[in-house]
Amino acid sequence: MVRGYVNLRGIMKVQMHRSDFARLIGKIQSIVPVKPSIPILANVLHEAENDQLIISATDLTVSVRVFGAAKVLENGSITLPAKRLFQLIRELTTPEIVIETPSPEVAMIHAGTSNFRIQGMQKGEFPAFPDLSDGHQVHFKSEVFKEMLLRTAFAAARDDSRQVLNGVLLQKANSLATFIGTDGKRLARNKVEIEADSIDSGSYILPIKAVEEIVKIMDGEGIKLILMPEKLAIETDSTTLITKLIAGQYPDVTRVIPKKSENILTLHRDELIVLLRQVSLFTSEESNSVRFSFVEGALHLTATSGNIGEGKVSMPVNYSGPKLEIAFNPHYFLDILRHIKDETVKFEVSDSYNPGLVTDSTTAEFVIMPMRLEG
Repeated sequence: MVRGYVNLRGIMKVQMHRSDFARLIGKIQSIVPVKPSIPILANVLHEAENDQLIISATDLTVSVRVFGAAKVLENGSITLPAKRLFQLIRELTTPEIVIETPSPEVAMIHAGTSNFRIQGMQKGEFPAFPDLSDGHQVHFKSEVFKEMLLRTAFAAARDDSRQVLNGVLLQKANSLATFIGTDGKRLARNKVEIEADSIDSGSYILPIKAVEEIVKIMDGEGIKLILMPEKLAIETDSTTLITKLIAGQYPDVTRVIPKKSENILTLHRDELIVLLRQVSLFTSEESNSVRFSFVEGALHLTATSGNIGEGKVSMPVNYSGPKLEIAFNPHYFLDILRHIKDETVKFEVSDSYNPGLVTDSTTAEFVIMPMRLEG
């Protein structure tokens, strides 16, 4: 954060393009909790200093601070109710707005001939941002870090009683970063070489909400990660995000990632997506599996539901062994295929009871657990 003189009375006056202000608050509005545990968390903090407007939001787990250029007429700060402010800014049409605070708890917003008075709270009630000075720094290209998260987070749990699964595991070992997500039914693991300021190793479990927010804020060419024992920060050109980490021991996923199989099949990604989408229409909540039947030169996909009917589709594959049958959740399989960019994928499967492994030309590994074969 840029440091400078701040008016001791909290009086603030700042002029800014409405579109720039809307862009800043758009970056942080999803951080504000719907049902805040304390009233101040329903507000966002505004700090004006050194020709910058700094807007901050927190839910006590994830905190975000965004920076924007502004004409600061008086340094100062105030917290304002997020929901009402966001709604007002969306309705304004003037190109410029002026925000000033006649008192530490009241803001006036001037937009052309329109004037609005909003009741706020003083900055002192807003939770302080953590100190990041002791963290280890890791540098990523923005597009690489975003891709690592997107190709991992989809497999993580969203509301599991095992809290550690409701996040993405980041493992740092010297110059290698590994990202892992799993909900116990599927798993994604991605690896990438990194630049770091230390050779330390560590494991960090990022909450899913933090991962989703990180993906949203990506801008510029590079980002900086700041790693600490209980929290992690992301710094981009105009945004700082800090998240508490999920405490606990992440499961050893190496035990469920299949070893090399004799059955390494090459599947055409787009064709398999189309067929899985077709046959999945014949699944239900009670019978949500598709039977994969591998025979000489072909893969047959079958789904049956007593209330819906039956779907059967086929595609050619390079399979030459004895008949092999295994069942998978089609939606989980489709999720994996959507996160693969290659035209073809490699699919390794050993028998009806062990997980299948999907890989492409990258370092990514996707594991899908089998379901019980019916009939």
